[in-house]
Amino acid sequence: MADDKRGRDKQAHDSEDRRRERDLATELDHGDESEPPVESESLDDIEADLGSVSFPATGATVVATVGDRTLHAADRTDTVKELIPRTDAETFESPAAVRVRVHRPTVAAAMKRIAEAAAALPDAEVEGSQRDGYERTLRELAAIDAVDEDEGIRVIADWVVEQIREDRKLPGSRAVRREAATYCRANGYEVRNDEWLGV
Repeated sequence: MADDKRGRDKQAHDSEDRRRERDLATELDHGDESEPPVESESLDDIEADLGSVSFPATGATVVATVGDRTLHAADRTDTVKELIPRTDAETFESPAAVRVRVHRPTVAAAMKRIAEAAAALPDAEVEGSQRDGYERTLRELAAIDAVDEDEGIRVIADWVVEQIREDRKLPGSRAVRREAATYCRANGYEVRNDEWLGV
């Protein structure tokens, strides 16, 4: 490959694609999160229904195709449209990527709120490493308090949406982590400096 800007951009893009594929495979392999997962039967049905969709597909396409499908977890029931934002800014590479996204309904619902708030901004999209950072922060909050995981996730999602509306821009992922760490410490949860939230 030629050593020019186009070649370097292609290499960087290919590297990002490989990283996302590895992350997706890891998510599919590891079911060790504290949130009760959606029943695999529901996920299998959604993946099968998405077989007719051409991927990569937008969130709007996914919602139009399977938005009314019901997902059952141990302690809640959601529809796909409650977990996936109906927007063209959100894209999925495969049916497996949709499966991973809705596997943790509490985190998915919070990310949907954030993505929809960001869609109101002219040139802002929650994507790439920023999206990964937001989502990982929410997953860490769920893991810290498995008894009432919704509270921390709800508080931080509210904070992010408020920042988007007030500042008219997305807060950095480090700011979100810092706010999550502040919430945890204020509620008696220890956050060490070597942990994801220990900014």
